[in-house]
Amino acid sequence: MASPKAAFRAARARIPSAFTYPRTPLQPGAITRTFSTSPLALEDKKPTSPSNEEDPVSFRLSLYESTFQRISREKAETERQSRIYSKTYNDTGRRTIATIAAFGVIAAAAYYLGKHRPKDLAPESTTPLSLAQPPQHDTRKTVLQAAWVDFCQIVGKENVSDNVDDCKAHSGSEWSSYTTKPTEVPFAIVYPATTEEVSKIMKVCHKRKIPVTALSGGTSLEGHFAPTRGGICIDMGRMDKILDFHPEDLDITVQPALGWEDLNEHLAESNMFFPPDPGPGAKIGGMIGTGCSGTNAFRYGTMREWVVSLTVVMADGTIVKTRRRPRKSSAGYNLTQMFIGSEGTLGVVTEAVLKVTILPANQSVAVATFPTIHAAAECVSKVVAQGIQINGMEILDDVQMRCINDSGTTERKWDEAATLFFKFAGTKNGVKDQIDMVRKLAKQAKNLKFEFARDEEEAQSLWSARKEALWSVMAKRRDDTDHVWTTDVAVPISRLPDIIQETKDKLKESGLLGGICGHVGDGNFHTILLYNDAEKETAEHVVNFMVDRAIEMEGTITGEHGVGLKKRTNLIAELGDDTVDAMRKLKQAYDPYCLLNCDKIVQMEAGK
Repeated sequence: MASPKAAFRAARARIPSAFTYPRTPLQPGAITRTFSTSPLALEDKKPTSPSNEEDPVSFRLSLYESTFQRISREKAETERQSRIYSKTYNDTGRRTIATIAAFGVIAAAAYYLGKHRPKDLAPESTTPLSLAQPPQHDTRKTVLQAAWVDFCQIVGKENVSDNVDDCKAHSGSEWSSYTTKPTEVPFAIVYPATTEEVSKIMKVCHKRKIPVTALSGGTSLEGHFAPTRGGICIDMGRMDKILDFHPEDLDITVQPALGWEDLNEHLAESNMFFPPDPGPGAKIGGMIGTGCSGTNAFRYGTMREWVVSLTVVMADGTIVKTRRRPRKSSAGYNLTQMFIGSEGTLGVVTEAVLKVTILPANQSVAVATFPTIHAAAECVSKVVAQGIQINGMEILDDVQMRCINDSGTTERKWDEAATLFFKFAGTKNGVKDQIDMVRKLAKQAKNLKFEFARDEEEAQSLWSARKEALWSVMAKRRDDTDHVWTTDVAVPISRLPDIIQETKDKLKESGLLGGICGHVGDGNFHTILLYNDAEKETAEHVVNFMVDRAIEMEGTITGEHGVGLKKRTNLIAELGDDTVDAMRKLKQAYDPYCLLNCDKIVQMEAGK
């Protein structure tokens, strides 16, 4: 067999001459080099023996086989690398997809937890206005229109109104001290009939963040139901029923739109009555909201003493029952008292269990006039100091008595002087003794006249003047631009004569028409001012003087009317920032979006 070198030479001999390096023109002294002058070719020119000659065909087969094996190995290596790459790519892809999916799940979980998990509570026990969460409302037209459909499904289309006059009537009143702005009008009025319907309405409003103002009688005086943020008004007018009556337990369960006068008509059939008696037209819901009292407060106390328990719908639609029916309970926080006086800012009262009592066997009324308002107030202090248990004492000044005469709303003409109205109750002899004792004390205070009723009809006639105080001043309005400002304060009974006289002097100095009246047996009195836009600053000066003097005398800015919109700043002056901040904390805990009667009692947003 030929050697590899011999086979190579044979193969090379068959290569065409074109495969030699290209020739170029020679330069002088240049050395040419062709394939035949390469070292390997020179080595091939060495002599070889005949025995070294090998078969060219065998060489080609060996070369082909070698080439085939090399190509096979390269193909196999390529396939192996391809499999490795494919496996690596697929594994990486799967890992990438899994990673992306994992991140998606984590992100979704984080979003859910962030959305639904309550935020960490602020560690402070109070909330200053600067740190308060502003109201979160959505009153876009599209949102309100969508809610309209929900309300119609809940109470029926006939019980949802967007009538312009209806909405305006639910924005304020001519006897309120707050003048409603043109933009402060509800989008719609919704009239529910049950607690469950109120709950469903509130759930819609909570979901859509629509502000709500609840209304019962609309007789409040300090801007309590002005819809400062728009939204809707829940008118409780259809919820005016007596739900349950337990005469043997002296309690009754009622809905919020039942008037106290209608309630007493019903109770009279069972020889019972409900003592709190504020102004005519007041309803149980509003009476609870303001913690009102009335002419019977001296003997029977305020609204707080006559509410056993409440059913309240919270801002998110949750229904809360504060107590059961026993007269006393030490079970947990007293939520009943918390809701009384909250002015609809913490929840919507839909039912109330009220105490009632037996009607007195005998009642009578007496009227005494005095030379000055100070003398009349001194008589009140004497009666209280003697511990005489009369049912009520009411005071009206000379201006107020003149307004009543001019209005012609009572059957008789009155002496236009400072006047005290006394209400007596008890046995026949007990009433007679009370009248005699009061007459002696009135004489000590230099009264001008003392007159008492001899029968029920005469008693009603004498007492009628007290209930006409507000309306008689309103009748004195000069034109449609006049406003009425009715406000109240309360002081310790020993300071009553001084503050009434000082307020009377300030009214005279102002030049405004203003009367004084009040439930003076518990140190509470009112002023009723008539003013127009040009006189507003003067009216504010009189009211602020009265309020400031009450605080200086360790009294309160309001005995029964409530805070509303008009006395929020005065509330801070009376109680201090920390106490009001504690109230704000309570409001945010119960109503985080500030949906319920926003802006009343405490501010939740600076400038609002």
